[in-house]
Amino acid sequence: MKIFVPGRLCIFGEHTDWAGGYRHLNPELAIGYTLLVGTNQGLYAQVKSHPNQLIVSASVTDEIRKSLTLPMEAHALLTEARKGGFFSYASGVAYQFLEGAYNRTSLNFIGGIEIDNYLTDLPIQKGLSSSAAICVLVARAFNLVYDLKMSIQEEMELAYFGEITTPSRCGRMDQACAYGNRPIAMIFDGDRTEIIELSVPKDLFFVIVDLGASKNTQVILSKLNQCYPFANNPIQANVQKYLGSISYQITQAAIDALQRGDAERIGILMRQAQVEFDKHLIPACPEELTAPVLHQLLNYPPIQPYILGGKGVGSQGDGTAQFIVKDKENQQKVIEIIERDFPQMQCLELTIYAENSN
Repeated sequence: MKIFVPGRLCIFGEHTDWAGGYRHLNPELAIGYTLLVGTNQGLYAQVKSHPNQLIVSASVTDEIRKSLTLPMEAHALLTEARKGGFFSYASGVAYQFLEGAYNRTSLNFIGGIEIDNYLTDLPIQKGLSSSAAICVLVARAFNLVYDLKMSIQEEMELAYFGEITTPSRCGRMDQACAYGNRPIAMIFDGDRTEIIELSVPKDLFFVIVDLGASKNTQVILSKLNQCYPFANNPIQANVQKYLGSISYQITQAAIDALQRGDAERIGILMRQAQVEFDKHLIPACPEELTAPVLHQLLNYPPIQPYILGGKGVGSQGDGTAQFIVKDKENQQKVIEIIERDFPQMQCLELTIYAENSN
């Protein structure tokens, strides 16, 4: 059978998944709240069962393919997962299925699986949760091949535990790609996560831009996590303030606007979110969050007539930018200008479709 899993774009509420998770240590913190959608790009695969092996082959680029073959044995899978690297995610998820609750189904046994990821059109390591997409792909493959009747949330849970079996320290929002191109809101309150499915009354158009620069997500996360669970100085208090009440209010307003199809309002909120993010978070990690390339593009005069607003993506820094535009014509114009004037940057289209249109 064939499976497609997209990447994940965090439109609003970056960092609030792990920040909200600290409420189990400090109940005075605000809950986390984020607005997410699957990208139009992702991972395409054919999957089938195998008696006793995990076999994964993947198209990294048009010219490069990688493959992995491991026995479906706990030690082999866990060793590969803990090494990190390209195949660690698939190995981590397979390990969770082998050792976890879904090995004790009515089947009494989960065998191996063969996954041929024959096409990937999602940029890797650019804040679009490519690693989570791999984990969800593997979880869904096991679910479908062995008819486990798992819900989407259960697939997300297994994918999450699979990813944190590796050296990766993702948050719980990343596996939202399991919902495909449907926008969702996620609420993070200590160890509890709530998912709210959303819909839009008309198509909304975005441009995602790989800035072609570099950032260190590990440094960003390390510096910001130092501000939790209790703030020891004004800089740390400001981080908690933004990732708490300020981000919550902006995200709630954005969700309301999205469900009205109000692209102009979403654009205004993007600009507001970036201003507040910069004010409250840059002092905690200036070496990464000052992000000169991101801010140069957000403020680049030639694209201003064609965008409604823009902001950083994921952990922020000089990784990826996002813009919301009025329509497909403006979407194409923004892409044309950016790729002409910044040859190192790569643009992706993202359209959130109204339920009756696609």
